[in-house]
Amino acid sequence: MPANKRLLVLPGDGIGPEVMREVRRVIDWMEHRQRARFEIEEGLVGGAALDAEGTPCSDKTVASARQADAVLFGSVGGPKWDSLPFDQRPELGILRLRKELGLFANLRPAIVLDPLVDASSLKPEIVRGLDIIIVRESTGGIYFGEPRGVHTDANGKRIGIDTEVYSEDEIARVARVAFDLARKRRNKVTSTEKANVMQSGRLWRAVVTEIHKAEFADVELEHMYADNAAMQLCSRPKQFDVILASNLFGDVLSDLAAALTGSLGMLPSATLGAVGADGRRHALYEPIHGSAPDIAGRGVANPCAQILSFAMLLRWSFGMEEDAQLIERAVERVLAGGMRTADIMQPGMARISTAVMGESVVRELGKLSA
Repeated sequence: MPANKRLLVLPGDGIGPEVMREVRRVIDWMEHRQRARFEIEEGLVGGAALDAEGTPCSDKTVASARQADAVLFGSVGGPKWDSLPFDQRPELGILRLRKELGLFANLRPAIVLDPLVDASSLKPEIVRGLDIIIVRESTGGIYFGEPRGVHTDANGKRIGIDTEVYSEDEIARVARVAFDLARKRRNKVTSTEKANVMQSGRLWRAVVTEIHKAEFADVELEHMYADNAAMQLCSRPKQFDVILASNLFGDVLSDLAAALTGSLGMLPSATLGAVGADGRRHALYEPIHGSAPDIAGRGVANPCAQILSFAMLLRWSFGMEEDAQLIERAVERVLAGGMRTADIMQPGMARISTAVMGESVVRELGKLSA
């Protein structure tokens, strides 16, 4: 059995703890079957950390994340904390972890599973077989640039300021991740920006072109304005393979791509740092659906995105490709059997709870590995 894997588990807020419980079922199954051993530390983040520790991400949590082989993250935020000052928002928990750990490349796959073709907002013939991945830069850009804030001008009127800032090195390192990933897929990268109206976009296009010419000339590269990419995702999404985007545009495009698959509740993500001299890299894995406070505590949330995030963790942090594929197949088989949580419910299917979905995935894991 592989050596112990050190995991920091941060369930967070809203539906985070509910969907994370179903991942723990999968982990328990793996350990019981002696497929792997995990050393698990559970911590607080987001609103839960604010309530208990007075900060959305404590120094202790950051230190634990540095020591872990991987971080499995749930979700943060909710109306309880909406009235707090900007610098105390629960969402700053995930931003601090990304910044402190150097997690600069966010990978967001958008895959339409055969059982969910009819759940998409687009026609089945447009999305059937869709398999794309968005590589989003996640430690720079407008979410971190300075100056920022809300100020009052000489006339007493408020002005909101956010600054888009990218360095050449920030662009180059995330571009390399996208090109390297494309080599393992269908060998095409679509780099998105607004070079027609933004200076940071002009630099983005120039640097990506330079990296492509010098290091990845074997990979097909196309440039596309981000607004056109959004339109193309809704009309011809299967033209894409790997989409490279800045922090802001990647945030928007990845949620749009998620809608094509039928539900945010189905989509995982990984955020990766650089590979260190010792061969290790910091990494954080999370579903993209958010805390969904309107359904928290009702046992109806879809745990599949959290479970599939764990599959990505096994693949990217531990090289456990066979186990990652096993979990992905188990999820697809449950869906093929007609089991649905509320967010992906379709006529003629069986509506089930969060816990039953988790139990069903574990049951399929047992069948597949028998």
